[in-house]
Amino acid sequence: MDAPRSLRLWAVEARALLRLALPIVGSQLGLIAMQTTDVIMLARLGPAYMAAGSLGFAIYFNVWLFCLGILIASASLVAQAYGARDYRGVRRSVRQAFWVALTLAGPAMLVIWHGDLLLGWVGQGSEAAALARTYLQAVVWGIPFSFGFLVLRYFVSALSRPGIVLVALTGGAVLNIGLDYLLIFGHFGFPALGVAGAAWATAAIQVGLFLVLLVHVLRDRQFRRYHIFVRFWRPDWARYRQVWRVGLPVGLTVVAESGLFLAAQMLMLSLGTLQVAAHAVALQIIAVAFMIPLGVGQAGQVRVGQHYGAGDAEGVRRAGWVAMALGCGFMAMTASVMWLAPESVVGLILSGESADGQVAALAVSFLLVAALFQLADGGQAVMSCALRGLSDTAWPMAIAITGYWGVGFVAAWLLAFEAGLGGVGVWYGLAIGLAVVAVALTSRFALRRRLGLLRRPLVPSQPRRRG
Repeated sequence: MDAPRSLRLWAVEARALLRLALPIVGSQLGLIAMQTTDVIMLARLGPAYMAAGSLGFAIYFNVWLFCLGILIASASLVAQAYGARDYRGVRRSVRQAFWVALTLAGPAMLVIWHGDLLLGWVGQGSEAAALARTYLQAVVWGIPFSFGFLVLRYFVSALSRPGIVLVALTGGAVLNIGLDYLLIFGHFGFPALGVAGAAWATAAIQVGLFLVLLVHVLRDRQFRRYHIFVRFWRPDWARYRQVWRVGLPVGLTVVAESGLFLAAQMLMLSLGTLQVAAHAVALQIIAVAFMIPLGVGQAGQVRVGQHYGAGDAEGVRRAGWVAMALGCGFMAMTASVMWLAPESVVGLILSGESADGQVAALAVSFLLVAALFQLADGGQAVMSCALRGLSDTAWPMAIAITGYWGVGFVAAWLLAFEAGLGGVGVWYGLAIGLAVVAVALTSRFALRRRLGLLRRPLVPSQPRRRG
């Protein structure tokens, strides 16, 4: 292929990925903005409330992320079917993703409801653990609606039309500010629920998000033609198993990473409430930054899946590396900001007297370590998504579990307690784990042809039938 044509193809891929990534990134920022609002408002009640909200959210979020990882398989399957012009396959994948969502909802709610058992075991009945329990037993009621929203979100994104998700999540983020103000502090006659108020606001937003996206999918002409709810109760066990086969390793992968950060919070809890509060501030900041490469990675997953479905190996290559360049390029900028002005960044969350206290000082020290692993964090997010676009999830799962827990958690424990570095040691452990996973996943994508990742069947073969 001549150089000018090759450059044009790279430019075309970059434009297509950016068009898809921008609304997805905006959606991710809208999603994290809700949690950021919770942290900022709970900080006004004091470190114990902020720590409680962070602990409760961490347990809920890990369960939710595990289920999200399973359901995100539908994005790859739908994108592959769409790229192959298998429109019946699109419908079947979405329908069976709903079946999987229904399967997951009950167990997920049960685990979240009893999340206080973990808090009681680690926190020994501390004030933060007791308050976090009230968060868990309120936020749990939004789970079924949240899972339904995820399935619809991946459906519209896989068809390269994620704009409605951006609109819905932006509106949800704005509405969450008002609900937090009313329910956390008890203004205008509403009860002052504190930590539980933030959770009830989240649950209410999840119901609204699902209803908005459901109405849009049923009314929009392009989406309506797929008839995703026609014969909804007809079983399609081959496709149902395919969602689990692709998605379960992804769920374990994402929970391995998020579980590492939850474990870090548990380690912080043993170091004191101020450490947990500072960890929550720094974690919220890097979570906001992480939404950009995660959104770019999800767009890359769709583009890789579409090229894979169309049998375009060169398209797969371009989509993966363009996503990597965009994701890591942004993280290089965030690393610079965190390193050069950590006090100012922390001040965005903490203000007034609290910005000059121990919580702020600890958060700044954590953020300086976070600046060191921003490129690794962005790279592992993008490469993990690119491999999912190829339905390659089992080995990335093994890499994630080994890197995050076999390396990252062990390093965090040793540096925090054996080396005496405290909370900063925990963050150095996180950095080491993320770096190991980023290198391994990037190598796997680079070797995709040699490893046979481009020769796998898209979906199980089955007789053609109506459905």
